[in-house]
Amino acid sequence: MSSSQLLPAGRAATPMAFVRAIVLGYQRYGMDPSEALRQAQIAPRELARPQARVTAAQFEALNAHAMQELDDEALGWFSRKLPWGTYGMLCRASLGSPDLGVAIKRWCRHHRLLTDDILLDLQVAGGIATVTITEQRELGAFREFCLVSNLRFLHGYACWAIDSRITLREARFPFEAPPHRDAYPLMFSGDLHFGAAHASYSFDARYLALPLQRDERALRTMLKRALPLTVLQYRRDRLLGQRVRELIRSRPAEAAHAEALATLLHISTRTLHRQLHEEGVSLQALKDEVRRDQAIEQLLRSTRPIKQVALAVGFRNEKSFSRAFREWTGESPGALRRRSAGAAE
Repeated sequence: MSSSQLLPAGRAATPMAFVRAIVLGYQRYGMDPSEALRQAQIAPRELARPQARVTAAQFEALNAHAMQELDDEALGWFSRKLPWGTYGMLCRASLGSPDLGVAIKRWCRHHRLLTDDILLDLQVAGGIATVTITEQRELGAFREFCLVSNLRFLHGYACWAIDSRITLREARFPFEAPPHRDAYPLMFSGDLHFGAAHASYSFDARYLALPLQRDERALRTMLKRALPLTVLQYRRDRLLGQRVRELIRSRPAEAAHAEALATLLHISTRTLHRQLHEEGVSLQALKDEVRRDQAIEQLLRSTRPIKQVALAVGFRNEKSFSRAFREWTGESPGALRRRSAGAAE
């Protein structure tokens, strides 16, 4: 099994520092990287150019050749090799999990059986899930590439397993921002922090409850090419509609229009509309759903005049509110109140 691209395939965006890290793996084993570089069409002289970049296709070709030639899918990072096929075994060990949370926990536990040089862990608190890497030994010059790759391995596998983009809230790295920090937003969504205590990323914990969508046949097909380190092919976020509803409900002033919502979600306005369309819902429908629920709750749980309820849920006057409410529920706000009061007697 080879390593997939770290960055989008359309342009040369993968830092040369990651290429040099693979060459360093060859040096560790006393082997010549020339054939791997030739297969990836990377000129050796480019290694010395700090700002040089390679395409995703070049980087994937380099990884595929190096992992097989070195027979080490860790590419020299750890105190012992992870032979060819190791990460495929790791994927398979988590595949039978009932949901993503169990799958990630199994991945972390089984990874410890392969090496204890780094420890992966999943913690959940306050509705936020966090995957953390704890370093058990000095990784030296391999450190950045090792930590970034392991975060991407698990994130990519998780997205593939549930067939959904998992939008990150933040990612943290225990080193100062490198010269190629501009590549990081292409690898990790959400807020980026350097100089942290540990390498980690966080996301909405509700993803953990989603069932796995893949089976053994899908795994075999995926492993014929590569572990999907990039999650850009997952255009759909299976929690996006739910997250939009919550933002409209809890932060109405900040989420008043599509541009503001997209900013809060760390995506473009176009992506917001496209992903909602793929879920079969529109932003206006979500807004109406939230307003309807809020209106029903206030009508049934308070004695506020209908005009005040209308203003509270974002309507300019009682007439437009009543018209919309009848479209939502098939009855007027007053009729709902009378029916509810009659049922209670």
